[in-house]
Amino acid sequence: MTTPAHVRYVVVGAGMHGLSTAWHLARELEARGLGGGADIVVLDKSGIGAGASGIACGTIRNNYFQPAMRELMAHNVSVWESDPEAFSYHPVGFLQTAPEAMHEDVVQIYTEQQAIGYDSVLVEGEQDCARYMQDMFPDWQATGATTVLHEKQGGYANNKRSLAGLAAKARAAGVRIESGVRVTGLRRSGGAVTAVEIDSDAAGPGVIACDRLVIAAGPWVRDFWAMLGLPDQVDVTGPDAAVYPGRPMWTYWALQEGTLEVDPGTFTTSDGSLPPVVHVDSDVPLYDDIDGGLITDQMWGIYFKPDFDFGGVQGGAAPYVVERPAREVAVDPYGTASPEFVVGEDFTRMWTSGLAHCLKRFEKQRPLYRREPSGGIGAFTPDSFPVFDAFENAYVIADSNHGYKMIGVGALVARELLGEPQALLEPFRFSRYQTGKLHPVSHSPFPWS
Repeated sequence: MTTPAHVRYVVVGAGMHGLSTAWHLARELEARGLGGGADIVVLDKSGIGAGASGIACGTIRNNYFQPAMRELMAHNVSVWESDPEAFSYHPVGFLQTAPEAMHEDVVQIYTEQQAIGYDSVLVEGEQDCARYMQDMFPDWQATGATTVLHEKQGGYANNKRSLAGLAAKARAAGVRIESGVRVTGLRRSGGAVTAVEIDSDAAGPGVIACDRLVIAAGPWVRDFWAMLGLPDQVDVTGPDAAVYPGRPMWTYWALQEGTLEVDPGTFTTSDGSLPPVVHVDSDVPLYDDIDGGLITDQMWGIYFKPDFDFGGVQGGAAPYVVERPAREVAVDPYGTASPEFVVGEDFTRMWTSGLAHCLKRFEKQRPLYRREPSGGIGAFTPDSFPVFDAFENAYVIADSNHGYKMIGVGALVARELLGEPQALLEPFRFSRYQTGKLHPVSHSPFPWS
């Protein structure tokens, strides 16, 4: 890389948010006669999709209890739908089954989806839910669901291919994407960032002056947050006006996903079609389908889909908290390269037993679980929802691991960078922790539902 002395916009991170922001910003600048892609550089210490976006399951859904998340996700789905081929997007839909404890939550999700014109179907009552699932999958055998929400929009995308599609669009708009360039520090004056200090694999240390900085660094956001002088602990005001002091700004969760190596073409619906992504929340005790031992009698959840890119049925379960302060968590090496944050036998046993609990075709299939490194970690905010906000001339995209599906956030951030506040991003400001304008919490076992 020939390090430029100055670039108007420096974007850190070549994942979903960084690439989307760069592409949309280039388009906005050109449309307004204010410049173009040549004014933007994306820097990544490794390469395109080397972080959380590149190992994502790829599920695209609008199954959120929080109104602000639903409205934002409807926007994101529309961007996925705008170019399915370039984004490697498969619009098969998304289906959730839920127990009575979550019934009211799911009904509310459905009602508000209808209010914003999002195409979905609601089924209520245990018998009707069983009938709906057995019509779709004749070997469906899970019990206890009293609600089914079938989103006809959404689906899944291939992680690496979608990022390659975004990168191609950004480059076609004139954006420079530089791999092997690590941002090692920020230079600031009066609170504003004036330059980024870098270490390039090709050229060594250097400095790039900039007018605006966009942080889209996924699980590495902790480090850039510190570079900006922002707090690692925050006082959180709850909806009841009670103040909860000294909450960690960042908590790392370990993600749990894997693949059952069966022919994905055999996981179809009764009419031979590819099924929606299936997400099951259940309070029925889960037993090991091999030895019959109890796995859990608490609320549990899994998700799964046939995936020809993964070469099997791929999915996951709820993540777990990394029980140490964020500053002590080693983010590198990341993903499957980390010996610490890859899934273990407990996940394999639980997920394959969950599959068998749901569908007879998956009984006793655990030997087909692909024994390869899988997993990663995500940096979660105090309420497990994103922070999209500007701090002087630095814009932070901290997605709290919702990021991959949020392909359209970059379009909104681009407009905010050009002075146009976006209503869809307003509920995700950092100030909500002080004001108490937090997102409502559902009964789901997943931290991001």
